[in-house]
Amino acid sequence: MRNKKRYWALGLTACMLASVMAGCGSGGGSDSKGSSEGNTDKGTEADAGGTSSDKEVKLTMLGWEIYQQAGMEALAKAYHEQHPNVTIDVQISTWSEYWTKLEATAISNQMPDIFWMHTNEILKYADYGKIADLTDLYDEEDPNFFKDNYSEVSLSNVQGSDGRYYGVPKDKDTVGLVYNREMFDAAGVSYPDETWTWDTFAEAAQKLTNKDNNQYGFASPAAYNQDGYYNMIYDMGGYIVNDDHSASGWDSPETIAAMNWWYDNLVTVCMPTQQMMGENTTDVLFGSGRSAMTLQGSWMVKSFSENEYIAANADVAVLPKASDGTRKTIYNGLGWAASAESPNAENAWKLLEYLGSETAQKKQADTGVTMSAYIGTSDNWVNCAPNFHLQAYLDMTKDMVIRPYTANTKIWEDYSQQVMVRAYTAEITMEEACKEIANFMNEQIAQE
Repeated sequence: MRNKKRYWALGLTACMLASVMAGCGSGGGSDSKGSSEGNTDKGTEADAGGTSSDKEVKLTMLGWEIYQQAGMEALAKAYHEQHPNVTIDVQISTWSEYWTKLEATAISNQMPDIFWMHTNEILKYADYGKIADLTDLYDEEDPNFFKDNYSEVSLSNVQGSDGRYYGVPKDKDTVGLVYNREMFDAAGVSYPDETWTWDTFAEAAQKLTNKDNNQYGFASPAAYNQDGYYNMIYDMGGYIVNDDHSASGWDSPETIAAMNWWYDNLVTVCMPTQQMMGENTTDVLFGSGRSAMTLQGSWMVKSFSENEYIAANADVAVLPKASDGTRKTIYNGLGWAASAESPNAENAWKLLEYLGSETAQKKQADTGVTMSAYIGTSDNWVNCAPNFHLQAYLDMTKDMVIRPYTANTKIWEDYSQQVMVRAYTAEITMEEACKEIANFMNEQIAQE
């Protein structure tokens, strides 16, 4: 971690920090224990969600997905009802705004009390000492709580480089094949099922394409990776990063072959142009009947169920498989994290205990927003949108690959998406794109 100090010294300007702090700083320091001591003292009450006093406390809870706001507010309300002295301010922003705010607050040591953490960023924030080590959060209640109630994959989403837990697993997501029944029926194409291979998928997409009528069998912009080509790459034996996160796999023969297949059978044959997808977004194309299929994560279910056209005409199937029967899904899951220097550490940790409990995780799943990470709590999630076959998403959990990440994920992933646009538009070959991404990615890994 030779670049720790340099990284955080490269912060945003003072005026930007000032404006951000006003919106998402810790809730006023009403239960201060000091920045260093509060980092390790989780309080004295054993019950999950308890607080050490009746002093009025305001905690900030920060996330980035608007469709999860109602679920977050439901959790906040439930906790407040049990602990009337604790008020939780739920704040939602866009993905890009979220990370700008979080970095600004990290630089100024004024991070929110509770906030979401993503695999793209957890190594950076954990290894640089910006988020609290929560490994011992449940020790007074049950020292085996994490391993007994969360899968190894879910726990890996909240681990730092040292193997310790820097968050409480929040949710899990998989990717499925979302298709338009109306368009399939009109074209006389059978609905996708568990027998589909990637070749079957490509053949169907081509039959469903009529470019003269602006109808396409499949839509997936170059920026879509977890909910795009990553799944196919791993099915075909390729990889994005090796197991110990020390080297890129973009230049492996298998990855290059997979991406050549993607380009030859999908990008150039049955997909809208990058310009068209940029102007309309994939969701708009699918929701207006101009795209017959899309790969979408389980996190989109709430959005789709609220779209009248999609709700009436779409359904979900498992992803296609490779010719050898391999069917993988890129798995990701978010975690609830806390500042390592929160003035409200004791109360924040108590809230985290509640958020990781079976009760809270089941409530989260029952809202229909996302599958919860706590084992066995997502059974009701499959019923939250009865017009969709959501069991397909749960079925995809049988063979999961954790979303590729390193400490500098955001940097090399943003770069790879830009390079992939050049490949999609034939500015460079797909092999050239893969090798360019690998070189850049390895440079970034070497700096971690």
